Amino acid sequence: MTRFPTADHFASYTGTAPLEASSGERRRHRLNPTGNRQLNTALHTIAVCQARDPGPGRVYYLRKISEGKTPAEARRALKRRLTNVLYRQLIKDQLKHLTATG
Repeated sequence: MTRFPTADHFASYTGTAPLEASSGERRRHRLNPTGNRQLNTALHTIAVCQARDPGPGRVYYLRKISEGKTPAEARRALKRRLTNVLYRQLIKDQLKHLTATG
């Protein structure tokens, strides 16, 4: 985890950092085709399941839909949020391991 100084760097690695694809007045973001595709696929599967089933992921997804985002944009935002959660957990696990080993 030391090679990812911030959650943004980790998101870029996973391919969940959005790329701007704006035109005129409309600001949009699109899928980032780079990054670790296996990790991105796992995050996509988690996002689809969380958007479908009741829970905090669905609440977040529906909030993005109500903000005017398309379902794909809302799912992309959920994937990024999941990436942030994963990053925080990996950092926490690394710190726990470092303190345990001395």
